[in-house]
Amino acid sequence: MDYQHIIDKYYPLNDEQRHIYMTHARKVADMALEISNKHPELNADNAFIEEAAMLHDLGMFLVDAPRIHCHGKAEYICHGFLGAELLRQEGFERHALVCERHTGTGISKELIIKMGWNLPHRDMLPLSIEEQIICFADKYYSKTKFLNEPRTYQQVLESMAKISDEAVARIEQWAKMFL
Repeated sequence: MDYQHIIDKYYPLNDEQRHIYMTHARKVADMALEISNKHPELNADNAFIEEAAMLHDLGMFLVDAPRIHCHGKAEYICHGFLGAELLRQEGFERHALVCERHTGTGISKELIIKMGWNLPHRDMLPLSIEEQIICFADKYYSKTKFLNEPRTYQQVLESMAKISDEAVARIEQWAKMFL
């Protein structure tokens, strides 16, 4: 699969939105590959990690997030699900699952309903080791103030604490596995 071709299709302009997308995706991909290489016992598929990490935020341009130069109509929480729809249309179901499942530490059906988010009522939780690695790496790189610098583990924990105790528990579990 040629992930750059897909990125170019949806982010054709050499503008700030594309710069943010490419910088963030590359940082996440590099960290995810570093984790995978550090832990060969996980038997992760590095080629897939590279591709999926570079595509995990594909739906970003469809959301209304002016701070990251996105002027779509959907709420930010929808970017993973919307990116998954794009990748399904491209014929990449496995990559679509990474998009759909990377938001926060994944989103449970229960949380979607409780929060009233405009998302399908189903669990969107990282299952495969590759999904988990990418989701974990993604938490270290923001698309705003931490674009070029990773967050600390403590900052990641504090960020996840704003979501739920479940999110914190998943980060702690992944930290034991990956760090």
